Amino acid sequence: MVEFYKMSGSGNDFILIDNLNGALAADEWVSLVPRLCARKGAVGADGLIIIEKSERADFRWRFFNADGSEVDMCGNGGRCAARFALIKQIAPAQMSFETGAGIIDATVSGETVKLRLTDPREAALDYELETAVGMLTVSSINTGVPHVVHFVDDLEHFDVFRTGSMIRYHEHYRPAGTNANFVRVLDGHAIQVRTYERGVEDETLACGTGSAASALIGDRRGLVSSPVEVLVQSGERLKIYFDRTEAGYRNVYLEGAAKVVYQGLLWEEAFKE
Repeated sequence: MVEFYKMSGSGNDFILIDNLNGALAADEWVSLVPRLCARKGAVGADGLIIIEKSERADFRWRFFNADGSEVDMCGNGGRCAARFALIKQIAPAQMSFETGAGIIDATVSGETVKLRLTDPREAALDYELETAVGMLTVSSINTGVPHVVHFVDDLEHFDVFRTGSMIRYHEHYRPAGTNANFVRVLDGHAIQVRTYERGVEDETLACGTGSAASALIGDRRGLVSSPVEVLVQSGERLKIYFDRTEAGYRNVYLEGAAKVVYQGLLWEEAFKE
């Protein structure tokens, strides 16, 4: 039996496993991830996080989306990993950990975690994208993983699943694909965001790197400025901080709640077909 924690980062939920002793062969778990992340029949989650030893930081993580694909970064998953590491006494309240996107810093204060994302790159502002629902004006930026941002007036009734899947699989972003964020500006320091996540292949209740991407593109367009409060689909609010420079953005932070839902033991029968 394998101990795990179920955690939620503002509506993004994850399975977290401590593998510092190396007892689990992480590569062999890839085929199990979709089964464990499936709703109803298993634990159910947007992703699975395995914590391992690092020679460069307090720990290293491997992050798997619900479909079993491994990605470099996930903002809300990173916040959950940081709080998990503090609870398990793997790292102090001010910590750093190794991801595929680079070394990430985090500070844990109770249920609140403030995470420094890697410096964003590959920004492209206001270009046309032809889709089955018409021509869309979009922007894109990589905040650890690739994101497309599209601003809409009526976010409540917007078809996030249909349009998001079209953008996610659009030939412009092949072969890796992209995440798709749909944004409504609330005021000069607040936005509302709904996200279709690559790897989950559906709308999720929150996306940390997507919230950061939306805030940064909003700033580039002169619609908002730091700090930006982000209302996500779960009803919770994230906060994005950043410094704008001539070259782009630095010191991008994501802050919000990371809550423990429960801890338990995975039985062997959970892994069986």
